[in-house]
Amino acid sequence: MENIRRVQLSEIAELITKGTTPTTLGYEFQEEGVNFLKIECFDEKGGLVESKATHISNECHERLKRSQLKSGDILFSIAGVIGRVASVTEDMLPANTNQALAIIRISDEQVYLPYVKLILTSPIVIGQFERKKQGVAQLNLSLKDINELSIPLPSKKKQIEIAELFAKIINVISKRKEELKALDDLIKARFVEMFGNPRINPRQYPVSELSEYIEFLTSGSRGWAKYCIDDGTEWFITIKNVKDCRISVENMQSVNAPNNAEARRTKVQEGDLLISITADLGRTGVVTKEIAEHGTYINQHLICIRLNKAILNPLYVAYFMESTAGKEQFESKNQSAVKAGLNFNSINSLRIMVPPISIQEEFVSFVKQVDKSKIVVQKALDEAQLLFDSLMQEYFG
Repeated sequence: MENIRRVQLSEIAELITKGTTPTTLGYEFQEEGVNFLKIECFDEKGGLVESKATHISNECHERLKRSQLKSGDILFSIAGVIGRVASVTEDMLPANTNQALAIIRISDEQVYLPYVKLILTSPIVIGQFERKKQGVAQLNLSLKDINELSIPLPSKKKQIEIAELFAKIINVISKRKEELKALDDLIKARFVEMFGNPRINPRQYPVSELSEYIEFLTSGSRGWAKYCIDDGTEWFITIKNVKDCRISVENMQSVNAPNNAEARRTKVQEGDLLISITADLGRTGVVTKEIAEHGTYINQHLICIRLNKAILNPLYVAYFMESTAGKEQFESKNQSAVKAGLNFNSINSLRIMVPPISIQEEFVSFVKQVDKSKIVVQKALDEAQLLFDSLMQEYFG
């Protein structure tokens, strides 16, 4: 078995530095020019999302000589969200970056760059940050921290072997995620195909206030931390569980609810529509039979709507509210409110396009068919992610 030595990152790096915010030197961002890259400019594969890149002038780029990027540079986030990694490619240049990203430039011919990029996301490196984080509310890393990172460095042949193995698994994970997104896009396209663009309402369906079809409306419970326990027999839905017209049971908070009027009021039923009313407004989900039968409650950041299902299908309403027509209403009501967020009046006054229930049901049947495909793809994604995580632990745990 190969004897693997450990090195500090500084031992194999030609340069470890960071950038500067141009405005601190009197320069402004501009529409065109040299790419100025921040961590949010990169997707999860490390590819550049050009629409999120800002730009600086050539003069500013020359002034910020220390942080001028080169092809092959590894960017590592050291402020805000710690530990995100991206690589600089030739098509991104010329480019510069800010102080939230460390620039790691490696010229050692015995080091395979994809291996370094991989190990920077591994438990070995994450563990070193976690130890520094103890007792610190918001961890920011210094260049000294990056220089002192200790990593295993096998032979270059072994580095390539490890990196290529993980690249194959990452490729499978990416493809599964793309398949899930394509299925979500298919549902959105079907919605427009069946109902038309809801902002325009080309089929001239009736438009009414949501209040006309609401049979029950309530917001969730406050101060339930004392009821939240790891081995609770019921569930407590928070805003993180509600998104994209669905309620995820993954990471659902367990709770032992009290036997009182508050609990009875906030206990959800199958078919209830949930909408987020603070923070990320307008996230929607519909309560499934599984969730309802488990015994489930909502917190104060969510509102529960029980609709007249003879006229409005809750899942149709969820997709309408997640469309541009719905999101624009949430944004408008939030801006006009004295206090950020939505109240009962805001929800009641939401305007909704009301097609015949038969067409709504046809759309919902289509969604359920697509969901069956999504379950298969999600299972394959989960298996690939589990393999990735276990190999990460095996190689770098």
